[in-house]
Amino acid sequence: MTTIKVPEMMCQNCVRRITDALTAAGLTFSVSLETKTVAIDGCQHCVATAVSELEDLGFSAEPEA
Repeated sequence: MTTIKVPEMMCQNCVRRITDALTAAGLTFSVSLETKTVAIDGCQHCVATAVSELEDLGFSAEPEA
């Protein structure tokens, strides 16, 4: 799993928008509003896709090493 920080995630509406976009992209993931993170289960291509989707929604996406 790779964790992506999403500092602008502020509410359940943000969680819903992220969930909808990543589900549509066919990714396996979990979203945590409490820690403002998205955990991606997959390869680096999956992580890159998630970052791209998050940025398209207007969020900063910072993968953790």
